[in-house]
Amino acid sequence: MTFSLVARCARTGEYGVGIATYSPNVGPRCPVVVPCRGAGSFQAVANPLLLPVARSLLEAGRSAEKVIAEVLSGDPFPELRQASVVDVYGRAHAATGAKSPTWAGHRVGEGYVAAGNVLAGEKVVAAMAAAFEASAKETLAERLVRAVEAGRDAGGQPEGQNSAALLVCGAHPFPLVDLRVDLHDAPETELRRLWDWYAPMVPYYVERAYAASVPRWWQWRMDRVPGWVARHLAK
Repeated sequence: MTFSLVARCARTGEYGVGIATYSPNVGPRCPVVVPCRGAGSFQAVANPLLLPVARSLLEAGRSAEKVIAEVLSGDPFPELRQASVVDVYGRAHAATGAKSPTWAGHRVGEGYVAAGNVLAGEKVVAAMAAAFEASAKETLAERLVRAVEAGRDAGGQPEGQNSAALLVCGAHPFPLVDLRVDLHDAPETELRRLWDWYAPMVPYYVERAYAASVPRWWQWRMDRVPGWVARHLAK
């Protein structure tokens, strides 16, 4: 019961997934991103047992179509799964199981897949795809958040959403962004709040991974983020 957008940024080579769902705790259950190799989301009736298999296939450089075929070939309930993958070559592929709860479907574009199930209609994935394509000059993380917001604004799931997540990897062996809203009345709004706060911190956490002398986050932020001190003290 989920909508997501899986993508590769052609400019930076980053891979990522933006996702929201009615169920709690979507972050660890559906998205998988392998730095420099690919990304995917395995949803509908989500099964986290599929994620290690998908990860190993992405690491091996398999095509998006092959990753989905191999993951689902060992699954006893492929008709209940929805899978989206963008591979190491930037090729996108998706599959929506015949028994995925309606409305269910996907849209494949250049380097991305928008997909969902238990949706208000096809307009949800169409809006996500349009928002992603219209924001090509932004960072991948920002584009994914906009896609999730667009899905919500187009009707999302009729019963609403309770969790959301944003996972993006670049050239480093750790995620650039890994933000989760596990249970919230407005998870997309909360994901936006978290991302807006975290966005200027992305280079900080990369820098700190390689240099222990980097100052504490609030010191770094005071020096690098204009107006942060005044906004912080105002709270």
